[in-house]
Amino acid sequence: MANDSTGRAPELRALRPDEWDTAYDNLLRAFGGLPESDEEREMWRSITEFDRFVAAWDAERCVGTAGAFSFRLTVPGGASVPAAGVTMVSVAATHRRRGVLTSMMRRQLDDVRSLGEPLAVLCASEPAIYGRFGYGAATFQLDAEIDTARVGLTVPDGTDDVRVRYADPAEVLDACEAVYARLVPGRPGMLARRPGWERVGLLDPESDRDGASPLQCVVAERDGETVGYARYRVKPSWSSAGPDSQVVLSALEALDPAAGAALWRFLFGLDLTSSLVARGRPVDEGWQYLVSDIRRCRPARRDALYVRTVEVGAALAARTYRAPVDVVLDVEDAFCPWNAGRWRLSGDAKGASCEPTRDAADLALSARELGAAYLGGVSLTALAAAGRVRELRGGALAEAALAFGSDPAPWMPHGF
Repeated sequence: MANDSTGRAPELRALRPDEWDTAYDNLLRAFGGLPESDEEREMWRSITEFDRFVAAWDAERCVGTAGAFSFRLTVPGGASVPAAGVTMVSVAATHRRRGVLTSMMRRQLDDVRSLGEPLAVLCASEPAIYGRFGYGAATFQLDAEIDTARVGLTVPDGTDDVRVRYADPAEVLDACEAVYARLVPGRPGMLARRPGWERVGLLDPESDRDGASPLQCVVAERDGETVGYARYRVKPSWSSAGPDSQVVLSALEALDPAAGAALWRFLFGLDLTSSLVARGRPVDEGWQYLVSDIRRCRPARRDALYVRTVEVGAALAARTYRAPVDVVLDVEDAFCPWNAGRWRLSGDAKGASCEPTRDAADLALSARELGAAYLGGVSLTALAAAGRVRELRGGALAEAALAFGSDPAPWMPHGF
């Protein structure tokens, strides 16, 4: 088969607005060629930051894409830290194994550093690709298929004081976004939504419903205040025994346990349904401890957000630590060599500093493992058990592992 190429190295440049459709078509082709609705295409175009979107061109053909969104990411301790949300990465099948992806990653991380963002984050379509660029799996999420015909809920006190009512998703968007915004500082991994991102949760193209209903919404209220919301669809089905429909959860946020329990109870009790599919939920979410039979919920954990420390010192100083820590890290980072070397991290629950040092190292690890452990959801002890972190001073591993941990578990609320 002929290689669709001029033979020249592809040219990298920032994407111009008039090139967006060409680049986006290349992206869709790389991900299987599935069509997207006009609504989806227009929304993604409207939030594209063109000065942060790099495309690779072979003559007039777009053969690679890599974009970034300007996010603020919650880190342990509640601080909101600038982070580049890496997105829309693709390489045309005709130009694989020619260094296109590496050149785009090099350009992108250099740009992230120049903008002063200490972190880069992404959702990996293929995790094996991004480890070599220093990204580590830092958050995980829970999927569940709950047999609501057999599984009951025991709800906490105060649940009956919460009113759940139907609402048009667009009409209550502001109230729902206010709930989300109040939750962002409380959990590492959550993203502060910039203007325009609130629309992502309302995308509802018929092609994505897989036979389910249009998006529905309920809000939870107490004393007239919105304290939670849930968005979902219902996929109708009838068996020989009668109705057997499925609830497909899209989003659920609540400000307190009673509000959350009221929303889950509503979803469990929808007429004519016998199951509830929930994907991408926090691994420590409370509903797991309300159900009568966790086995019939079929919980499954999978990787979610990948983190890359672009500036080790700034990244480690931006978060706080669950216990006092004073440790020298020997960091290996071939792709971002400015990070390589020894760093003294000193911190506690009030703050931290991280500076280059010539002192002897206590722990040795690569940028990928540092990214994995950064949000507190992956234990340094577990990484050491896998041979990915080496203890060079006795006791340093236990000290650092305790300090890096996080309650609650980090969670990525939505993809990008």
